[in-house]
Amino acid sequence: MNTHAAASLARRAALAALVALIVLCLAWELWLAPLRPGGSLMALKALPLALPLGGIWSGRRYTYQWSSLLILAYLAEGVTRAWSETGAAQRLSFLEIVLSAVFFAATVAYARLTRSKTAAAA
Repeated sequence: MNTHAAASLARRAALAALVALIVLCLAWELWLAPLRPGGSLMALKALPLALPLGGIWSGRRYTYQWSSLLILAYLAEGVTRAWSETGAAQRLSFLEIVLSAVFFAATVAYARLTRSKTAAAA
């Protein structure tokens, strides 16, 4: 697989994982297993995930770099809730861990594959 094809695959994987994570966060805290019956303000945790959406969609390398750091908070939340929750919330937290890890790996791969030749030689 050439570099362009690998970067394209990483870009699509990052976008899919990000959109899926936004949907998961909203569904989790509003309908599937909210902290409080009827929904919770924890659904607002999906808002920071919307910030990099445009840059991920358009392939801006800088967005991939900083969003790889942002996603670590969601990975940490998933691990914490997987440890402390039971039932549906625990299963959803495992899904959050997987989606966060896929997004992280895809963003790091994309940033690495699209770096300039001068930066790669340094």
